[in-house]
Amino acid sequence: MTRIILSTGNVILSGSSIIRKPGTYRSNFEFTNSLRTNFVAAQQDYAAALPNGNGHARTNGNGHSGRPVPEIWTAKEEDILYVPRIDWGSAGLQEDRAQYEITLKLFFLPTAPPEKRESYINEALRLVTKELGISDIDLLIVSFPGISFEGECEFEADRRNATMGNDDEEAATWGLLEKLHKQGQIGRLGVAEFGTEKLRRLLDKVEVRPAVDQINIKNCCNVPPPLTKLAKTENIELLTHHDSTDILPSGTLRELLGQGPQGAGVLADEGVNGDSHGLKGEITPDWVVKYTAFVKDRGVIENKGYFAGAELADEA
Repeated sequence: MTRIILSTGNVILSGSSIIRKPGTYRSNFEFTNSLRTNFVAAQQDYAAALPNGNGHARTNGNGHSGRPVPEIWTAKEEDILYVPRIDWGSAGLQEDRAQYEITLKLFFLPTAPPEKRESYINEALRLVTKELGISDIDLLIVSFPGISFEGECEFEADRRNATMGNDDEEAATWGLLEKLHKQGQIGRLGVAEFGTEKLRRLLDKVEVRPAVDQINIKNCCNVPPPLTKLAKTENIELLTHHDSTDILPSGTLRELLGQGPQGAGVLADEGVNGDSHGLKGEITPDWVVKYTAFVKDRGVIENKGYFAGAELADEA
């Protein structure tokens, strides 16, 4: 079993290469395009540092010109493969920690088992805090699988939302986050896509109440009045967002890492036996975390990026 960690680096620095179509923007578009951009940049940078310096050394021979073998631009540390390798020496923020508002949104993916969420939380926090050179974050918003806010109107969306997800699993996961909050690692906790009834049921189960509830009203109309009333009563901040609830499907991940023209050449093509290039096995996406470092006094985002965790069941 191999853990695979994908990273985009700071998308603020590479945002000019991301094409966004008006009216269709979702964070998975930014996420997947930023991953591809970071993969290509790493391939070019690390291959160019080889003795011949032309960026074409040790290609994998799969017909995609100039793509170096993964060993050049990825890094294996014990059972973790970093795609691409990360230069931790250049990590960190430009100003004192107190100048920033650090926000994370952690997406638990439907393909990952709920009983492993504690390890996913710890892994995501380890990567982000190391990347930003910090020891704590201000706000963590959790997005659970199987929950959305969609309907012909806000009332229908709210009604449908009440039956989605798994209340017990969500409360158990929330308890893990509460521990980190009490330890000072997380300042505030938030949820995403919790309508009126789901939010009310969560409030009945937890000790640390959510400070934020993010709702995607793109596929609806407005925030339903009952939810607005409940949030006001409980002093919960309601925010809107445009994040995808299915940010990293298994097929997208395999395409990103596969042998195709838009792939990174890390994974072998499915169903190919014999002398095929890349790692073989079934890959399962587990989680994605989006992080932002907002400079409070200047009102700008200095650092924004994504990490993702996946598991590769290696073939014997």
